[in-house]
Amino acid sequence: MINQNKYFIKLQDFLSSSLQSHQVIHIVQDGNQIGSIAESGLGSALANCTNLSNLTIDFSDSLIGDKGAQDLGSALANCTNLSNLKLYLSSNQIGALGISGLGSALANCINLSTLTLHLYGNLIGSIGATDLGSALARCINLSDLTLDLYDNNIDDEGVIGLGTALSNNDNLQNLAFYLNGNQIGEIGASGLGTALQKYTNLSKLAIDLSSNQIGALGASGLCSALSNCTNLSNLTLNLFGNQIGDKGASGFGSGFARCANLSNLILLLQQNLIGDEGASGLGSSLANYSNLSNLTLDLYGNQIGAIGVSVLGFALAKCTNLSHLTLDLYGNQSGAIGAQGLGSALANCTNLSNLTLKLQQNQIGDQGISGLGLALANCTNLSNLSLFLRHILIELEKLYKNIYLKYFL
Repeated sequence: MINQNKYFIKLQDFLSSSLQSHQVIHIVQDGNQIGSIAESGLGSALANCTNLSNLTIDFSDSLIGDKGAQDLGSALANCTNLSNLKLYLSSNQIGALGISGLGSALANCINLSTLTLHLYGNLIGSIGATDLGSALARCINLSDLTLDLYDNNIDDEGVIGLGTALSNNDNLQNLAFYLNGNQIGEIGASGLGTALQKYTNLSKLAIDLSSNQIGALGASGLCSALSNCTNLSNLTLNLFGNQIGDKGASGFGSGFARCANLSNLILLLQQNLIGDEGASGLGSSLANYSNLSNLTLDLYGNQIGAIGVSVLGFALAKCTNLSHLTLDLYGNQSGAIGAQGLGSALANCTNLSNLTLKLQQNQIGDQGISGLGLALANCTNLSNLSLFLRHILIELEKLYKNIYLKYFL
């Protein structure tokens, strides 16, 4: 009898199980030193799982080094029918040699279509990142790829090498790069964008470059290049803490103008020294996205005042198909005038049904909150509203009788 889904928290339990019956396996050894993978019998056991199509292995925080990663790759190379693989190898000691061996072995999994690699907190470096990209480019049927390379000492050369190598895979449709906490600058971000121009079949893309040093030029270069990904419908960009400033915020938004199919957009731009000019420029760019229906825009901890908030709001009102909006302006400088202007602008979003606004620490005051509430009451199609505010007036509940309203002090 075939077991469709099976969990093992001890490797030995898997080795002694009915191997040919497995289709979906989860092996979890998180936080436990597993010893020699080559001598564990894992490779021969996986080779006997002839019906195996989906495999998840969690060997996080298990003191795995280069040799262990190579041995794991050799074991996985026996899984010729594998289509979906998730590997959790975070917080180990895997360097360039180990990740190169693992990647090369995965290229033997000829039926692999979905791959998730969590490798944060290792020692991969730029050489390892480039070699990993070159190896995975040989997985010719790979269409869905997630790479978590947070905190791996990857610099400009490494991110460009990774992006360029993977561009040789024409089948990639869904791609996620988590490259936060490395040493990537403006050259690396722009180079990654140039490489991504070749990913013409991408429909879903997520890039996390938070806590790097890409600056305004890097942000603009990255996003201008993305305009060639014309099939994109879902895009997530996390550029938290990169000092992109007004120039970066104004410049990169226009880079998506040719992405006519973009309907879901998440922009995370917290703590980036963005002021009124940047917010206004960003809004002007977003106004061109006629098919946008879901938008999350996080501008927490910037320097946006009343003018920038109001202009941004009126620009968003031009996104005529927008139905879901999350706007985080926590810790800016909108004041009462900015809050009222934002409310008046969003009242023109005729198709808006779900709205989340985070306006804490903006010196809005009771007058600003009242004006915001009165303006938003004109959103006739609004069914769900979440307001994060420092002060709240009880009159809001009266204004929104037919709306599911949540508010937070």
